[in-house]
Amino acid sequence: MSYSFVITGGGTGGHVFPALAVGGVLRDRGHRLLFIGTREAIESRLVPEAGFEIEFIRIGGLNRVGLRKQLQTAAQLPASIASARKILKRFDAQAVFSMGGYVAGPVMVAALWSGIPLILMEPNAVPGLANRRVARRVYRALLGFESTRAWFPPSRSEVTGLPVRSEFFRVEPKRNGRFTLLITGGSRGARTLNRASRESWKFFREHACPVRILHQTGTAEHEALAREFSQFGLEGEVVPFISNMAEAFGQADLVVARAGAGSVSEIAAAAMPSLLVPLPFAADDHQRRNAEAFVARGAARMVLDADLNGERLFGEVEALRGNPAALTEMRERVHEFSRPAAAERAADVMEEAARTQ
Repeated sequence: MSYSFVITGGGTGGHVFPALAVGGVLRDRGHRLLFIGTREAIESRLVPEAGFEIEFIRIGGLNRVGLRKQLQTAAQLPASIASARKILKRFDAQAVFSMGGYVAGPVMVAALWSGIPLILMEPNAVPGLANRRVARRVYRALLGFESTRAWFPPSRSEVTGLPVRSEFFRVEPKRNGRFTLLITGGSRGARTLNRASRESWKFFREHACPVRILHQTGTAEHEALAREFSQFGLEGEVVPFISNMAEAFGQADLVVARAGAGSVSEIAAAAMPSLLVPLPFAADDHQRRNAEAFVARGAARMVLDADLNGERLFGEVEALRGNPAALTEMRERVHEFSRPAAAERAADVMEEAARTQ
């Protein structure tokens, strides 16, 4: 039987790519799908590129923004909830899947007010504000960490892991060629990683290290970084965005990344050795907690944002480059965090919820 499902979530690739993974499974099973996002964010490009229909509401963020932005968002909420309810009714949605991000808040409220089963994904060790608010009213909460179950009714929560696109599970370990360092601050880039990378270039050049650097900078700082990198004569490439991150993982020996749920889940799926640099301003410090969970199992190394500079980055990379056994051990340990059936399980729960209507 075919059902009509709505998926929401956006703002960053960490929200959109897992949502697309679930959408892909549901589409393959023959269901009707509609995404709800905002025109200004990355989902407005990525969702249509993946072949899905998307409609838009107007809403901004509330967390970690200035008072003016908070007031603007608060003023938008009633209209954005009303818009979401109209979309859900017009599409005859039989269940809603929320991947998070500020666009998800109004859609979740609209689903609950409309009596539509709400399935949410909470991939972080500490739930976000919106998910905490609706925790007792969800049909099912799909979680990334066992410890997160404390926030949700036991009978309506389960640990599935974050849905990750299937291509990450097919990444083969790199076995030859020049040692390749992949630096990625996510779809928007990360200033600390960009700065530390730039500062490290002189050390790699001075020590004549046989290292190839592939760096995703985000659009804001790309032009300046790419121009400066070309002057150092190092092997590698500085790009604003990597559309096929799984392919980039396949070229890399070590990944330097933030510790958002999307990043660490993709790293686990691909069994990549990594140096994690948690974003210090993430809500409830969830990125540090994500990274600590990996470090505690020997699945990654961590450097705090305040401690990362070019010399520290160079030292960490060189220590691991000279210790292949440590890289192999990280690959083995991090793969224990991978959950290859997360997208399929999310699709199963969506179908189950629709059958209850």
